[in-house]
This record gives sequence, C-alpha cells and structure tokens, in this order.
Amino acid sequence: MKSPASFKKAAAWALPYWTRGQAGRETPHDLFRVLYFGWLVALTLKLLGSAWDVSWHFKWLRDDLAPPHLLNSAGTAVALALTVIHGYTGYGVDKAALRLIQWGTGIFLVAVPLDLINHRVNGLDITSWSPSHIMLYLGTFFMIAGVIRGWFMGAPPGRERTVVLGAFFAFFLENVHFPEQHQEYGTLSIGAWDNHATYAEPILLRFAADQMGRPVDRTMMVGFSLPVPDYLYPVYAVVVGLAVLVVARLMIGRFGAATLVAAGYVGFRTVIWPLLTITGFPPSAVPFFLVVAGFLVDLAFLVRMPYVRALLGSIGGTAAVYGALAAQSAIMGGVYGAIKGQEGLLGAPPQAMASAVWAGLGLLIVWLAVEWVAEKRRPQTMEARVIATATP
Repeated sequence: MKSPASFKKAAAWALPYWTRGQAGRETPHDLFRVLYFGWLVALTLKLLGSAWDVSWHFKWLRDDLAPPHLLNSAGTAVALALTVIHGYTGYGVDKAALRLIQWGTGIFLVAVPLDLINHRVNGLDITSWSPSHIMLYLGTFFMIAGVIRGWFMGAPPGRERTVVLGAFFAFFLENVHFPEQHQEYGTLSIGAWDNHATYAEPILLRFAADQMGRPVDRTMMVGFSLPVPDYLYPVYAVVVGLAVLVVARLMIGRFGAATLVAAGYVGFRTVIWPLLTITGFPPSAVPFFLVVAGFLVDLAFLVRMPYVRALLGSIGGTAAVYGALAAQSAIMGGVYGAIKGQEGLLGAPPQAMASAVWAGLGLLIVWLAVEWVAEKRRPQTMEARVIATATP
C-alpha cells in the first residue's frame, strides 16, 4: 500500500501537466513513459479478463457481473482515463493516434450496452462471432492501433522502444484472435462429451438446449460449441492473424519480431491453460501454429523485394498454418486414443483444408496492401516527439 505522502508526491508531479493542449504536443520523457506504461497496465487487465471470460462461459450460465467481466472492466476504466488524459492535454499522441484511441474507446463503450441488450433479447448468444461481440473487438482494435502508433512515433530509439512495441503487438494479436477461442474451447468440449464427460454445468447445458429447442445431446453440444463453419477458423487465422504479424515485423524492423510476438501470445495462453484447468474451468486448444506462422513471416522478410516477399510469404504462411493445424489435430486424436477422457494442449478445431486457397489469396491481398502503404510512407522520417526535460 502506498502512503498518503506517496500519493501527494505523485499528485504534485502530475498536476502541472493537466493543462489543455493539442495532440502532438511535445511530451517530457518521464510523462510519456508513465502514460504508455499505464496502457500496458490497462491492456494486461483486459487480457486477463478476456482469457478467463471464454472459459467461464463454457462452464457457467452468463452473468453480467461475472469476475472476468469485472476484471476486463477494470482495464477498460484505466483505458478510458488514459483516453481522457491524451484528449485533454494532447500529451503522448499525434492527431492520428489520438483519433484511433478515441474512436476505439467510443466504439467499445457503445458496444457494451448493446451487448447487454443483445443477451437480454437473445439469451446466451452462443458465439463469439455475434455483431455485438465483434463491435467490442473492433473498438479494442482501433484503441490498440492508436496506442501502437503513439508509442511508435514518440518513443526514443532503444531496447525499451522495441520491447514495448512488441508487447503492444502481442496484445493486438490477442484481440484479433479472441473470437477464435470459441472454436478452441468448443472442440475440446465436444471431445469431452464423446468421452462421456462434460465441462459445462447442467444449468448451462439445459439453458442452451432449451434455447435450441432440443434435448441435451451431441447435436446440441455441437451447436453450442462449434456454431460456425469449419473454414472460418483457419481462413481468419491466416488472413487476420498473419496480417498482424506482418505489420509487427515491418514496424519493429528486426528479424524474429513476428515469431516473438506470436510466441508471447501463445506463451501466455500456455501458462494460463493449467491455471484455469486446475481451478475446474474448461481447457482449450492452444494456437501453437501461430509461432510457426510467425517464423515463416520472418523468413519471408529475408526477401528484399516487397511484392515478391508478399507472394512467397503468403504461400509459406498459409501452408504453415494449415500444416500445423493438421498436425495438432492428429496429435489430439492420438491423445484421445491413448488416454480416454483427457484433453491435451495440442488440440485444434476442425478445419476445411480446401479453404487454404482462399485463405492464401486473402493474405496475399492484405500483405500487398501493407507493403504498398509501407513503401509509400518509407521516405517520411519518423522521429521521436519526446524531449528529455521540459517545463509543463
């Protein structure tokens, strides 16, 4: 616990900066670090809440005040406070970063009551892919994009700049991959059902069955656990997930950046897996394939010609995702065959292999667009807008 003297000292340091200003205002280095380490705190709270949230909803009947929602809300409160600070003072952001943060926070705050209304009207809303949920991800998407731009434009060169930028991209990857967790939890829930076990509480199964107008049987379990087409998981992972890794590699500018961003997210999922399961919550498949795909993205950047790189990277990245997913599925089958009723980390949702062509084409289009934007902006110098000392 901090003493009252510590709070007074912090207030005495911060209050002189609370003055009206335009975005792009020159920002003292210590203030810049405090603002963006505050974003790390906000996004960490949101990460912990979201990691718990999907597992919670595969076990318990929905509750607006469930602990994962409260943890996520704490992160949102910190993010909202930081958005207000950036907007009022103009410190730590340029105009583009501020607009992204403000629009993202606004979309998220509008989506929250819409999601509550949606659940009141439609009951469980048995998918992470519903319109109100997508609005939540979209708001967070713009919010983190603004944070990444603000840090990228303002942080001075050095190891801290690189590490924190990588951390922000890991949060960004978690947000775009979040809806895919429905299939990652769902596939193991169906496997458990087939082995005469269930993770969900009876009240949740009964509620879902009544909503579908069915008895509690395997058809109901599939409708609850995997309510979207099989092609969605791999196509989305290739087009959206790998696009994030491509942008991360471009902006961080170092070999291994895409691999480490993917490994950071997958490492978190691996650590949280036993913490959830030992407390009685359902397990999920872990997207290890993202690490393999990240490495393929890094290898693609060894090619100097941007558009050739995009073509080769799209082919290699798509092959890596579909190949790694097939391997995870095979290993999961082996685990089920050897240890009845047990589920492993290497499970993978069903995937329609024929969709690889469309996934690869989608990634190629996005990758080419990213390279075009990067090539267009490359001549512009991006210098830090941070000074070592300043009088607020």
